[in-house]
Amino acid sequence: MTEDIWQRLAKSPFRSKFRLSPKDRDYALKKGKEVIYRHACDFVATRLAPANISNDGKQTPMRGHPVFVAQHATACCCRGCLEKWHHIPKGRDLTPSEQEYIVNLLMTWIERHLQ
Repeated sequence: MTEDIWQRLAKSPFRSKFRLSPKDRDYALKKGKEVIYRHACDFVATRLAPANISNDGKQTPMRGHPVFVAQHATACCCRGCLEKWHHIPKGRDLTPSEQEYIVNLLMTWIERHLQ
């Protein structure tokens, strides 16, 4: 993961406003890194990885789970944002390495915000 994406996200007023709520922090700490990682893998595989998503741009809630918040903060919330911010094209299934990249980005963001 390059430092460039973190620098670019930090310059976005919209992306940089996201924070974990106390409820999300407690949830993440209670469940632990391994469970949150599994949730991230599942959300990415089901909500982002398919080539065509019927509700693309609206599939990720703004709150309710630490991974959802991280997805918006890191521009991994929909295929449009993945294309714009991460240069991952729409219209095809995400590769396993792209899914891994996204999950690692989400987990890094969450870990930084739990400190």
